[in-house]
Amino acid sequence: MPIIVTGSIATDHLMHFPGKFTESLLPDQLHRVSLSFLVDDLVVRRGGVAPNICFAMGLLGVGPVLLDAVGADFDDYRSWLERHGVDCSHVHVCADVQTARFVCTTDDDMNQIGSFYAGAMARAREIELGPVVAGLGSVELVMISAGDPEGMVRHAEECRQRGIPFGADPSQQLARLDGDAAGRLVTGAELLFSNDYELGLLKSKTGWSEEDILSRVGHRVTTLGSQGVEIVAADGSRLHVPVVGETDKVDPTGVGDAFRGGFLAGRYRGLDFEQSARLGSLMATLALENIGTQEYHFDPAVAVQRLTDSYGAEPTAEIARVMGFVAVA
Repeated sequence: MPIIVTGSIATDHLMHFPGKFTESLLPDQLHRVSLSFLVDDLVVRRGGVAPNICFAMGLLGVGPVLLDAVGADFDDYRSWLERHGVDCSHVHVCADVQTARFVCTTDDDMNQIGSFYAGAMARAREIELGPVVAGLGSVELVMISAGDPEGMVRHAEECRQRGIPFGADPSQQLARLDGDAAGRLVTGAELLFSNDYELGLLKSKTGWSEEDILSRVGHRVTTLGSQGVEIVAADGSRLHVPVVGETDKVDPTGVGDAFRGGFLAGRYRGLDFEQSARLGSLMATLALENIGTQEYHFDPAVAVQRLTDSYGAEPTAEIARVMGFVAVA
């Protein structure tokens, strides 16, 4: 039974401005800004929350099913994902629009000015999960990650109606969801993913307490940046897992997605929550050490060494055995 991953599928157009935006902003003219910045670099990267999660899962040998809407320009991206173990056969292609696109310029102070074109992503609300699940026979989980807000809520409602287990990861779309929609998205989720700031925002928007959230989800999985990850069960029991130490901090984009991919892969193969979080932390660190959300590589021998350095030989031996990294006696 595979894991279905829904959420944004996009390409990122990332540019660098060799200066400071603030030097071109006139405080008394902010109501009529008209500026153009000459950039010195342009990098086009594959992105989108769902493919980033799927990429990590694919590297770990757990072939996820990607399900969302794309435009007529998806062929190259499809080929890349399929070569990395992702099933794209159920992706909904909209021939009249382009795949979602993020265009962002970063200055020397790491300030950013960006725009997001939803494009085909807005059609995700038209996708029915039922026929896809029926075609697959059964699924382990539907992971509802950040994408079209209306589509996210609709997917959660369909999962509840059909009795399909699902996870919810509202992340950056919490800014667009009101309290009612956010509540309908996460209620009944086996897994609720967020970072610590997003958890606070979810509480604020819904008016829920910690206990209210735990009464509605199976487990809360909250990333804490360099402080690791906290996993809280419905009964209130807590588990904290530290991060895998990085060799360098290069690009934080997509780190949370890589963690989710590793965590889901671990759970799929039968690892417990702590071990799955350790595997997720490894994938997050690999992403952090590279520019681009899908530009890192996975070497089983290196993975075993880094997991051992961070968590010890015995936990690493179990992860390696279950995930099939190396032969473990």
